[in-house]
Amino acid sequence: MDSKRNNRGGRPDKRLNRRGKFNTARYNTADSDTGAAEGVIAGRNAVIELLKSGRCIDKLYVKKGELEGSAKLIVSEAAARGIPVIETERSGLDRLSGGGTHQGVVAVAAAKDYVGIDDILRIAEERNEAPFIVILDGIEDPYNLGAIIRTAECAGVHGVIIPKRRSALLSAAAEKASAGALEYMAVAKVSNLTFAVDELKKAGLWIYGAEADGQAIHKTDVSGPAAFVFGSEGEGISPLLRSKCDFVVSVDLKGKINSLNVSAAAAVVLFEACSQRDGIK
Repeated sequence: MDSKRNNRGGRPDKRLNRRGKFNTARYNTADSDTGAAEGVIAGRNAVIELLKSGRCIDKLYVKKGELEGSAKLIVSEAAARGIPVIETERSGLDRLSGGGTHQGVVAVAAAKDYVGIDDILRIAEERNEAPFIVILDGIEDPYNLGAIIRTAECAGVHGVIIPKRRSALLSAAAEKASAGALEYMAVAKVSNLTFAVDELKKAGLWIYGAEADGQAIHKTDVSGPAAFVFGSEGEGISPLLRSKCDFVVSVDLKGKINSLNVSAAAAVVLFEACSQRDGIK
């Protein structure tokens, strides 16, 4: 299962340094000459070296029809590791590379290595705490992803689970929005969230979906081993994943606006859970 280890070429270093941060090598690829964003590696030789390094790669972009020679080998290696390969027009590659030379190939490396679900559960066990996990379904805005990771870290969450596709990933933008919290938060990337939920249920967790039509969170017992699912603002939690939830909870709103931004809603839900876990009502 992909939750065990993403991108089979690389193993995440789960050891903590003295400050409690996950030790992960960085690619600082911001290029003042080309304007390429941090985490973006352009050019066939550069991407080949990135693949050899074993670093986690979120996505590989290739020019449509550019599947000959070394480009074909790169795509084959990426597919073997489960890295999403996206064909795009040259204009898209030009934007990604900041106008630099890309030779039809651009990779986007994660800001840090991903872990597995078992690693997240181990963190809870090592802290002698009931597991406290966040699952994000369809959060495509990296700033929302980073903001939720920041909230999760502050609330004592042990780890965040995101899907491989249809999701913002650990980009430089998400890292910046997390205000440093990403360094301390374990993040797992999985192929199928419903399978991940099944794995968590087997581990004894209750699954709580956060939706507008749920029971008020402050009236719900969320003090035990729990995973909280947050969906996209546009579509919410997918129907199949919602059907896997044991409970559906919501934020009790008093104003005329009937919804919160997903990162704001996550803050309310997670800190209610945090207070219940601490025995504060």
